[in-house]
Amino acid sequence: MPIIEVNHVTKEYQLGQLQSLKTTAFNQWRRLTGQPIEERAPFKALDDVNFSIEPGEVVGIIGHNGAGKSTLLKLLANISKPSSGSITVKGKVAPLIEVGAGLVGDLTGRENIYLNGAILGISKVQIKRKFDDIVGFAELEDFIDTPIKRYSSGMQVRLGFSIATSVESDILIVDEVLAVGDLTFQQKCMERMESLIKREGRTVIIVGHNIRQLERICSRVMLLDHGHVSQDGSPRKVCGIFFREAQERTLARHTHLEGEITSQQGTSSIRVKKIELINEKGERSEGTGMHEPLTVHVSFECDKPMVRPEFVVGLHTSDFVHVLSVSNALPDIRPNLEAGSHQVICRLSDIPLRPFSYSLRLALLDQYRQMLWYAENIMPVLVTAGRYDVTKLPEVGLVDVPTTWHFHSVDDGSSNTQNN
Repeated sequence: MPIIEVNHVTKEYQLGQLQSLKTTAFNQWRRLTGQPIEERAPFKALDDVNFSIEPGEVVGIIGHNGAGKSTLLKLLANISKPSSGSITVKGKVAPLIEVGAGLVGDLTGRENIYLNGAILGISKVQIKRKFDDIVGFAELEDFIDTPIKRYSSGMQVRLGFSIATSVESDILIVDEVLAVGDLTFQQKCMERMESLIKREGRTVIIVGHNIRQLERICSRVMLLDHGHVSQDGSPRKVCGIFFREAQERTLARHTHLEGEITSQQGTSSIRVKKIELINEKGERSEGTGMHEPLTVHVSFECDKPMVRPEFVVGLHTSDFVHVLSVSNALPDIRPNLEAGSHQVICRLSDIPLRPFSYSLRLALLDQYRQMLWYAENIMPVLVTAGRYDVTKLPEVGLVDVPTTWHFHSVDDGSSNTQNN
């Protein structure tokens, strides 16, 4: 029996409602004279969405910005109403859509716990019972009687998350709150979420841009695209489709990469004019195969002499997980360069990365490791299975490490060894 049912839900917004005084007067004149007024078509944030969620399911919702993810969560949390269609929710809902949004600056942390708890439906008895746990989780023991307005933004979101996750609810609705605070607190947030999911069996609906994180904790993932549910199924399958679509967009955007490449950090004295990927045959390429070489050619100009410069070439995923970095500082191949045009060639002799579309990162530093030029997401680098059977690769992981396997029979002492 579904705990949530969404039937033919559409949510429309009227865009461009604010008009100039001149336009308003002109439209009023057209109304008085019986002439039609040109009106903009409503924007459909969600368009005929249908799905159901069973008790205990952990459903991730992914999609590009503007796909309708947050709109859907607000409808499920009853913060907003659909323009058409129906939503049936059976059970108590705890929304974590805007962590800390209900905190009052002039009240202390203690007072805000009781106020927010009441807003979220926690009784005073429950708040008293959970008070120490809420404060301890937020790590605010020394500041609990200080007004919220004196808290840092990180302290406020820690308190908001701690209060919201203390609600004893049937359904937990989460929107981009697992990235609050510093790295240590983010890990605590993940541990608490996993506890709610695995130990308490909560039904959870979660939106996020950390696709790998959602793939790990969700039992099901839906992909929204321009207000439609384009995919709904296993996390591995749907997240894989989303990544491939993102890779195709990136590839299309960089297909005609010509001219000077814009730096994201550094000085104007360095200008990178051209970057090329060269495969094992010496041909321009979009990438290489797993455990095959790849050469990166970088053409650049410098206005000043460079003393023992350092060049860093790296690869990262579309969600900016840096999976590979190499530098000419390690082998200490750092020649002095005069002002003028130069080319640096970096040959990666063995790409250990699993088949995927990565992005290129490049950094140029001086002898004191001060940044002279830096950019990431420069161009896609496609790693294919190459000579390997992709169906035999393990399901998870980013790198492939050569291994040796030994199998021993305990009875007769025979052994079998196989290298990979």
